[in-house]
Amino acid sequence: MPTNFTAGPVRVRTPATSANLGPGFDALGLALGLYDDVAAEVAPGGVRVTVTGQGAGELPDDDRHLVVRSMRAAFDRLGGHPDGLRVECVNRIPQARGLGSSSAAIVAGVLLARALVVDGEHRLDDDAALRLAAEIEGHPDNVAPCLLGGFTVAWSEPGGARAVSLPVADAVRSTVFVPAERGLTATARAALPATVPHGDAALTAGRAALLVHALTADPTLLLPATVDRLHQDYRAAGMPGTFSLVSALRAAGVAAVVSGAGPTVLALSEPPAAFPVGTDWQIWQLPIDVSGARVARGRLGHAERDPVAAGRKS
Repeated sequence: MPTNFTAGPVRVRTPATSANLGPGFDALGLALGLYDDVAAEVAPGGVRVTVTGQGAGELPDDDRHLVVRSMRAAFDRLGGHPDGLRVECVNRIPQARGLGSSSAAIVAGVLLARALVVDGEHRLDDDAALRLAAEIEGHPDNVAPCLLGGFTVAWSEPGGARAVSLPVADAVRSTVFVPAERGLTATARAALPATVPHGDAALTAGRAALLVHALTADPTLLLPATVDRLHQDYRAAGMPGTFSLVSALRAAGVAAVVSGAGPTVLALSEPPAAFPVGTDWQIWQLPIDVSGARVARGRLGHAERDPVAAGRKS
């Protein structure tokens, strides 16, 4: 069947995400109220990408851009490619900090490609979009909350990734501590051992199960529920500042974890007002995003083009 493309532009808003949440390695994720806005339209004459905000001047402006690569992967599934594309990115999610910037770009690309095909949602439904996004990313823990919103549990089967989204208890408070330095997921994964002690695996599995209950029903249990022995300690040497802050927050009774592969720290309970964080961290209080990625027709509006307009920071 030939692929027909829509004539006008489409846009998508994708939330930041935090994966793992302590014991939920490669499975649990949370969508946060800080957003990238991306618009795309079919156009003649190749690919042109403009980037404003985070990553401006660093990210590629052609087919190498992750949004475009993800669009190309989706067009493969949708049956055909347009002659050219114009893509505009307004990025607010910090790059390489453990807040899901790559997943936001991947999800944006998949959904934009689908929206640019006349019968795209029929050819690539939501389940297929999740599977494709997880294939591109390599694991589903960030793309799931980015797509679905809220608190997600994701897993992989022979047919691909699957996920469910669960409501978050009203008392959960999300604070991220974002450092200036960047981290790389590949480097963080390389620090993990091939095997872990059975006792550590068993303890972490139990805490991951408790974390589902704590986040959805009883936030008073968040501190014990975020204990992890599967991955965080093995990564500590590569991010000493991150782990020093996690340890200090937890000693103060705050349910703090490494956000994704780091180096950002996520607190799921409110830190004390006078907690001594230091000047090396930006502290942002972010709401839980409950909607996930949202697609609309038309170009980016004035507010969407403002790289600091979306998301609440303090």
